[in-house]
Amino acid sequence: MNKSNLFENFESVSAKAWKQKIQFELQGKDFNEHLVWNSIEGIDVKPFYHSEAYSKAPTFQYNASDWKIGHSIYVHSIEKSNSHALALIKSGIESIHFILPTANISVENLLEKIDTTKVSIYFEPLFISEKLVKILQTFSLKNNSLFYILQDPIGYLARSGNWHENLKTDLHTLQQTIHLGSDLKSVISIDLGLFQNAGGSMVQQLAYTLAHANEYINLFHGNNIKSVVFKVSVGSNYFFEIAKLQALRILWQSLTKDYGLSIDCHILTQPSRRNKTIYDYNTNLLRTTTECMSAILGSSDTVINMPYDHLYHKDNDFGDRLSRNQLLIIKKESYFGTVSNPTEGAYYIETLTQQLAQKSLDLFKDIEKQGGYLKLLKEGNVQRKLKEHAQKEQVLYDQGSEGLLGTHFQQNASDAMKSDLEIYPFIKQQARKTLLEPIIPRRISEEIEQNRLKDE
Repeated sequence: MNKSNLFENFESVSAKAWKQKIQFELQGKDFNEHLVWNSIEGIDVKPFYHSEAYSKAPTFQYNASDWKIGHSIYVHSIEKSNSHALALIKSGIESIHFILPTANISVENLLEKIDTTKVSIYFEPLFISEKLVKILQTFSLKNNSLFYILQDPIGYLARSGNWHENLKTDLHTLQQTIHLGSDLKSVISIDLGLFQNAGGSMVQQLAYTLAHANEYINLFHGNNIKSVVFKVSVGSNYFFEIAKLQALRILWQSLTKDYGLSIDCHILTQPSRRNKTIYDYNTNLLRTTTECMSAILGSSDTVINMPYDHLYHKDNDFGDRLSRNQLLIIKKESYFGTVSNPTEGAYYIETLTQQLAQKSLDLFKDIEKQGGYLKLLKEGNVQRKLKEHAQKEQVLYDQGSEGLLGTHFQQNASDAMKSDLEIYPFIKQQARKTLLEPIIPRRISEEIEQNRLKDE
C-alpha cells in the first residue's frame, strides 16, 4: 500500500463543520462560555485547532534531539567539585554547570580529567572578572573546550538591587570580557528564570528578557557577541511552556535580524522553584518531570533538573540520583533524544507560540518607548508589574481556582516537616542598602507552609 494514499478515502473536515458538531453536542449551551478557556496570559484557548485558522509562524533552526543532560555544582571545594563532576559524567551527565563563589579558583584543578571537548561547561561566577575570562580563554584555546560563561551585571542588579561595583565599571568589565573571551562559546547570559520565579507572566518573562538583551546589544553594538545564554525556568503549564521557549527563539531571531546581527540563542533550562512544595514533596518529582519534558520539546540546549528535596535538604546523593535518572529515562527510554522536531505541525502549540511572541513583542515595544529595561528597572516599574501579576496568580491559588496537590487540596494532615528541614525553605530578607528594589523570587505555597509548620 502506498503510504501517501492512506487518507484518500477520508474526506477532510472543515473548521466550520467541527464547530457545528460541537454546538450540536452542547445542546444549546454557549460555546465560548463552556469550552473556551481564558489563560492568565490573556490567551483564549479553544477546544480544537484547525489548519484553516492557522498562519505559519516564523521558523527557527533547531534539532530537539541535540539537548544535553546537565547538572549544577556549587564549588565549595575544588577537589570535591572535580570528583563530583567526574562521577556525574560517568553516570550519564553531558554538561556541567559550575557556580563559582570566588575568583580564587584554579580552573585547571577544577577541570582535571574532564574531557572539555565533549562535555560542555557552564561557569556562573557570582562576580565579574576579566582575569577569569582570560584563564578560560587560554584553557579553551589549548584544549578546544566547550565553555560558556554566564555573566549578567544587569541581571545581578535586578536580583540584588546593587551592581557588583557600579554601572560604569561593571559594563566596562563585561565589554572587556567580550573581547577577551572571543573564542569561548559565550560570555553573556540573561536570567529569564528570575522573572518566572518572581511570579511574572510568560509575556512579561519574554518581553523583559528581550528588553534586557537589547540593553547589551545597544551598549556593545553587538560587537564580538557570538552567543547569549538564556537561563530559563519552566513551570507546570505544559503546552504553554513549550510555546514560551519556542517564542523566545523566534523573538531573538527577529531582534537580531533587525540589527543585522547573527547571535546564537543558547537556552539553558531548569524547573521553576515557584510551584515546588515542602509538604507532599514527592509530587515535586511529577512536576519536574513534565517541566523537563516541556523544556526539551520547547528547544532547550541543556536541561538541568531540580532534585525533589531541593527546597529543604542539603545536596545529597539520593536526590541528585533521582533528578539525574528522570532525565536519563526521558532521553534514553522515552526517546526524547531521537525526534528532531516533535511539535512541528501541532496547531495548538504553534498558535500559542505565535500569540505569546506577538504579545511579548508588543510589550517589548512599549518598554522601549518608555526608555528601555534598565530605566524602568531603576524606576521600579518592572518590579511593580511583576508583583502585580504574582499577586493576581496568588489569588487564583488562594481562592481555589488553581491549586497545588498536597498543599491547596488533598492535604495529608499527618505530614510533618519541621524536623526534616536542613535548610531554610523560605525567603531570606536582610536589611541592607540597595540602589533599587530587588526582584524577589517567591514560591506560591510559602504562606501555607509557614502556617502548617507553626501548627505542627
